[in-house]
Amino acid sequence: MDKFLVKKPSLGRSKQKLLVTTEETCGDLDCAGEESGGERKRPRPENAGTDGSLPHSPWQHVQAEGLSCDYRILFGRAEADEILQQLEKEVEYFEGDLAKVQVFGKWHIVPRKQVTYGDPELTYTYSGVTFSPKPWIPILHWIRDRVTLATGHTFNFVLINRYKDGRDHMGEHRDDERELVPQSPIASVSFGACRDFFFRHGASRGKNATRHIEPVKLQLAHGSLLMMNYPTNLYWYHSLPTRKKVLAPRINLTFRKVMASVKR
Repeated sequence: MDKFLVKKPSLGRSKQKLLVTTEETCGDLDCAGEESGGERKRPRPENAGTDGSLPHSPWQHVQAEGLSCDYRILFGRAEADEILQQLEKEVEYFEGDLAKVQVFGKWHIVPRKQVTYGDPELTYTYSGVTFSPKPWIPILHWIRDRVTLATGHTFNFVLINRYKDGRDHMGEHRDDERELVPQSPIASVSFGACRDFFFRHGASRGKNATRHIEPVKLQLAHGSLLMMNYPTNLYWYHSLPTRKKVLAPRINLTFRKVMASVKR
């Protein structure tokens, strides 16, 4: 997959090899590691740089036709472990009808846990369900602030998905909802187990595909940040497929810029 990696001129970094592995090499690897003792309201950055990220974790640019993403490790192992613990204790997930999605006119229970947090009066419609976010909690403020320091982008909404193990998954979709600020990036932060993450071009999907464009496969590490930049979500679908060998949980947070609802 190195052919999808290009040098990112704005940072003056040399080309780096992105972590891309097969299901076999990922296996049941638990990227969350052992639990650390004690609690803190704010996890302590370990040897962080001026932007709050690890000093030896340069940006890696992932590029294909119509796809533009940037990837880096944002949180060191110990801090990421501590954040994961706090997320497990403090995040409260949706239940009932809010835990369902509509696919081809039929309602299905979401094969994972999910919840939204964000600024007041925002709403976000996804797969036939309109979500009103819960108020921000300190640990989410902490993660969001670190993402802003590293990227220069601000976000007012986050969708959190918890995958209990490799059986929980996310189907192919694009984050192109009308509530999103046009051309704004989406910041995806991952904690916990290693999981394969796929991009597939819309013209290469299904039996009626009109083009053959090779899928892009990444592996999102514990404590990592993936920036999905415009125009990625116009052309590419992404998914988190089932991986039965993965036994540990994973929590993913996608920070977004959502427009305030317009009252009619």
